[in-house]
Amino acid sequence: MATIGFTLTFWAWNLIAPIASWYGDRLDLSSSEQSLLVAVPVLVGSLGRIPVGALTDRYGAKRMFPLVSALTIVPVLLLILAKDSYAAMLAVGFLLGLGGTTFAIGIPLVNSWFPPAKRGLALGIFGMGMGGVALSGYFTPRIAEHGEDLPFVVVACALAVYAVLAFLLVTDRPGRPVPTDSLATRLGRAGRLRVTWELSALYAIGFGGIVAFGVYLPTYLKTWYELDPTDAGTKAAGFALVTVVFRPFGGWLSDRVHPALVTSGALGAAALLAIVQAFDPPLDPGGTIALLGMAAGLGTASGSIFALVSQVTPQPQVGSVTGIVGAMGGLGGFVPPLVMGAIYSAKGSYSIGFMLLSDLALAGCVYAYGRMRNITPTADGERPGEVSKVAARRP
Repeated sequence: MATIGFTLTFWAWNLIAPIASWYGDRLDLSSSEQSLLVAVPVLVGSLGRIPVGALTDRYGAKRMFPLVSALTIVPVLLLILAKDSYAAMLAVGFLLGLGGTTFAIGIPLVNSWFPPAKRGLALGIFGMGMGGVALSGYFTPRIAEHGEDLPFVVVACALAVYAVLAFLLVTDRPGRPVPTDSLATRLGRAGRLRVTWELSALYAIGFGGIVAFGVYLPTYLKTWYELDPTDAGTKAAGFALVTVVFRPFGGWLSDRVHPALVTSGALGAAALLAIVQAFDPPLDPGGTIALLGMAAGLGTASGSIFALVSQVTPQPQVGSVTGIVGAMGGLGGFVPPLVMGAIYSAKGSYSIGFMLLSDLALAGCVYAYGRMRNITPTADGERPGEVSKVAARRP
């Protein structure tokens, strides 16, 4: 149920991106304006995870999943009314960001139901819900061919059905620890943990890269490789699908190998392939191989990073820490589309943007290997330490 809800709300969250070029032509938008249009829901959905994660710690996923799913229906339907105004589209995009907050609801729910040795795979399977981006990229433009308002009606109906089912079927783990402190206190406690910000930085690179490509890849393929919107959306959906498949792989591998080592290797591979794409290879086969390889690396890293979160975060704080880490991951997806659009407007090339991605991924690769592999797992309810000196000396 968590994975289905994550998938549907992510589809809603990403409704604008697959048909952004259509809005661009309709409203005569520049590349930068179009980039801002697809980036606004990402920004709001990312920041919204912080309070939503903390509220999930307090009230549980049984309340939060149906509530957030039902509220997301409102901006989805408002897209029908806002399509002729850029200002209105930005305002609705702001509200649409609510759909991106369910990540911080599902992580503590799934985390609470599985023992530490199995959380990597379980969280990776839940993370497959980001395949909502792939579903949106593939189906949204195709449904729109049968009626420009039809995608929004279909998604709104799906969210309504899910909200009812979630209310009936989602169950919080009996006896889960419920914090009694205020929201500000819990967020402050999570924010004071060094590991929260270390994981946030890594997730901003891994998941941020996925989100960035999910929302901007259709525009990139249409602009640089001159694909039509439907074909561009299909290929972007393929990119997203690969990230979905490799996310549980990253979690599964992290149950067997230290998640920091998995993260380091995955980001290193993504850095190398970003360099390849910076040289603008032909889409068939060089560009396709490079982009799909990057998708595999970023998807694996996203799964392994949250396997690490589950190891070092006490159960009562999982929602709060997840909210902050998830927010930073989403913010990592907010900036690149704006940068890519601005660079293309100024230089007529995307190469600089891919080189910047390579630099960030390489930095994450080095930091994950050099620092994060020395953090030791903690039992539920314990405060995670920084780096165990005994563990640091352990081979």
